[in-house]
Amino acid sequence: MSDLLERLRGRGWRMTAQRRVVAEVLDGEHVHLTADEVHSRAVDKLPEISRATVYNTLGELVSLGEVLEVATDKRAKRYDPNAHRPHHHLVCAQCGAIRDVHPTGNPLADLPDSERFGFTVSEVEVTYRGTCPNCAAA
Repeated sequence: MSDLLERLRGRGWRMTAQRRVVAEVLDGEHVHLTADEVHSRAVDKLPEISRATVYNTLGELVSLGEVLEVATDKRAKRYDPNAHRPHHHLVCAQCGAIRDVHPTGNPLADLPDSERFGFTVSEVEVTYRGTCPNCAAA
């Protein structure tokens, strides 16, 4: 389970009703919603929330480093509240479902010096692709 709301309160982030609803929609494990999905779910909780407010709040959360913006393909960007625990993504090539995965090992260490071309590598993003059980069963 994500601890997004607790992290935001700990930062002293001004928790307006609109911001709270966006954070509540995003809070959870394996949550990777598009901005439109966040807006749709936020409207269920707070009917007067505007699309612009949702987009602005998502932008703030990304700028704060509390939410990751995930682009795994040519589909819409998704927002991941699991910003403080290193992880990779498993993506269904058919429906676009995304799951957080935590493989063992150190991908930084797996890149040999001869393949770094003088770069100082600070982070790694790995995306595994396949077919989810729902698409496989269809």
